[in-house]
Amino acid sequence: MKINRLASRAALLLPVVGLALLSFADTPAVTVKGYVLDSACAFTKSLDKPISKECAISCAKAGSQLVILAEDGTIYWPIADTMPSTGQNPKLLPFAGEKVTVTGKIYQRGGSKAIVIDKIAALPPK
Repeated sequence: MKINRLASRAALLLPVVGLALLSFADTPAVTVKGYVLDSACAFTKSLDKPISKECAISCAKAGSQLVILAEDGTIYWPIADTMPSTGQNPKLLPFAGEKVTVTGKIYQRGGSKAIVIDKIAALPPK
């Protein structure tokens, strides 16, 4: 009796899990252009771009998470799609304080935007 009940519950959950995995796989890659700066300056100083590369690196090394501040003012939180998750500062640190092009999957929740970075490259200075 217990085995039948367990099997029927598993059969009901399988399509739900499958749909969740398909929606994750179907998230399209997007390209964003913007500055890599520390999250504290992006919010508390309302910066449009980093003060300097050295400042962004110093804040990141002190523990502040680096973010992508897009040209339209949107802040993207870099995240990993692995479990357990990992911090993304090591991936962003070489680009701290610079303008970049980032390609990856975008996720939204409660007004926040996050990006799983596939590719990142510095834009040439103007």
